[in-house]
Amino acid sequence: MNILVTGSSGWLGQTLVPRLLRDGHRVVGLDPEPGSTTAIVGSVVDRALVRRIIREQGIEAIVHAAARHKPHIETHDNSEFVAVNVQGTLNLLEEAVAEGSRVDRFVFTSTTSLMISQQIRDGRAGGAAEAIWIDETMAPLKPRNIYGVTKLAAEELCRLFNHLHKLPVVVLRTSRFFPEEDDMAHAIAQSGENTKANEFLFRRLSVEDAAEAHVTALAKAGEIGFDTFIISATTPFSPKDCATLIVDAPSVVARYFPDYPKLYARCGWTMFQSIDRVYDSSKASRSLGFTCRTNFREMLDRVN
Repeated sequence: MNILVTGSSGWLGQTLVPRLLRDGHRVVGLDPEPGSTTAIVGSVVDRALVRRIIREQGIEAIVHAAARHKPHIETHDNSEFVAVNVQGTLNLLEEAVAEGSRVDRFVFTSTTSLMISQQIRDGRAGGAAEAIWIDETMAPLKPRNIYGVTKLAAEELCRLFNHLHKLPVVVLRTSRFFPEEDDMAHAIAQSGENTKANEFLFRRLSVEDAAEAHVTALAKAGEIGFDTFIISATTPFSPKDCATLIVDAPSVVARYFPDYPKLYARCGWTMFQSIDRVYDSSKASRSLGFTCRTNFREMLDRVN
């Protein structure tokens, strides 16, 4: 299959492009930043470039991972988020369904961030009585920043083009997989690897699993037609844990992983005192046939 991967120089693209190549696909990477996984330096905002790539390269599938992300809020104005995240997505979709196009599937890299309202973000400090159990049925969605608003708008464009043109589209709402410091690092004395290990309980996945989810979505898009999936490491928690998670997360974690306190003590690590949300990725397991390989148990085994 001839596959266009946008955002190919990014953290996901650097893992996804080689993964697709190993399966024997021909991959064209598009990104404004040059890189070893990028064949064409350019932006999805450039409609003429998008048209030329899709037609001249005989593109049959698109993985749209390019975006302005949450960290860019501090460095880029709102209009650039709209241009890249909304107009760029529209450019790809319109060219995918244009006469003469060979594109028969589209995978959109979205984010769980668009499901987090300011009220959820405030968590216990905002008076929440329990952690929020988050799955694809959550509504209405009230993104708290321009990143979430534009990603939600792009999702709606994907839905519309499936409705109007029957283009198979799979939307993957990925949780955190980036390597940078996180906005919960302040919640414990340590950050970095400690924070990331904690997050595998409720809102993180590895970049390798993120890439594998996209491979699965490409394979299943035709039979799915259109759907949206949360992609995150399988949580050990259940909804009945939410009341305790918000006030005493370490006790809940210890019930599921009795060895964690000793292993964490050996590393000088600390568990979050409060967990304010849990992403439920069970729909992806049931309907997409995808489950992350890396989880909190593996994090513990690595430090054992």
